Amino acid sequence: MSRHHLPLVALTGALLLASCGGDRAPQYELAGATMGTRFSVQIAQPLTGPEQAELQQEIDGALESVEQAMSTYLLQSDISKFNASPSTGWFGVSESTCRAVEVALGVSRLTAGAFDVTIGPLVNLWGFGPEAVRLRPPPEADIRAALERVGFTRLHADCARPALRKDSADVYVDLSAYAKGYAVDRLAELLDARDIRQYLVEVGGELRMRGLDAERELWSVAIETPAETGRPVSRIVRLTDKAMATSGDYRNFFEYEGQRYSHTIDPRSGRPTTHNLASVTVIDESAALADAMATALLILGPDKGFELASREEIPAYFQLRTAGGFEERSTPAFRAVESHR
Repeated sequence: MSRHHLPLVALTGALLLASCGGDRAPQYELAGATMGTRFSVQIAQPLTGPEQAELQQEIDGALESVEQAMSTYLLQSDISKFNASPSTGWFGVSESTCRAVEVALGVSRLTAGAFDVTIGPLVNLWGFGPEAVRLRPPPEADIRAALERVGFTRLHADCARPALRKDSADVYVDLSAYAKGYAVDRLAELLDARDIRQYLVEVGGELRMRGLDAERELWSVAIETPAETGRPVSRIVRLTDKAMATSGDYRNFFEYEGQRYSHTIDPRSGRPTTHNLASVTVIDESAALADAMATALLILGPDKGFELASREEIPAYFQLRTAGGFEERSTPAFRAVESHR
């Protein structure tokens, strides 16, 4: 999850829309590179030059700490050291790393393993991790071998210590389908602590906003149509005091002998998904939880994913590929969020 090498495992289509006219508040943007993508912090309230410089430094430091905790691309990160350890005893990590794993395990239980942070061996095998890019599917025997190392029930978190434990030495944790959302939440907490109340944070497209924009309106964001070229907009959503994340299969993939293999790998089968669900957008209080849940619903597919989201009252927006284009589905909870503007 280094600043320059992390693939966009949970690709998202949320775009900040520009505002114009009206009684504008001051607006500032602090931006940069992180986790192989870009981040942006939009602030719609007064800041002095020194305050901006100090805040930029704090933001850079917070993002660096997330990478140092959760990157599989950095050998000295918490997660990399845990993955490399042959021990099956409790392994000390930072509290933030432990909490991230604890929440991720909760999503795994809710989705019966459709979201699984021990998926790393499969991600690497299919060429979507820090190892070499693959241009053809791996051998069946290698898939079976990798599957034997995957299973969220083999990973444990005790955040009172704080520490992680694995049932066998070859368990490998990969938080990249969760880390961008987690970083967004960290930046939002930083802004809240500085009494900044009008902001929109984005890391690689995962979003969290508070208050109003520079036009003193709800923050307007767009959900992309999951097209492989361009960035057409499917729907505009206006939000405040919420987070939003989108997971899609339409940008990170390879083709072999006429078949398309997406980075969206089902940890239960060991293979990329083959259904027609192209993207899922989730709204939640937490960007990290929205990020993980969007990934899980995408893996579950158009029917089981939609059923789970509806039953659990998750605000979720689904886009399915059809012969005639894209079909949209939204849960009652998503429609309720849209209607409360």
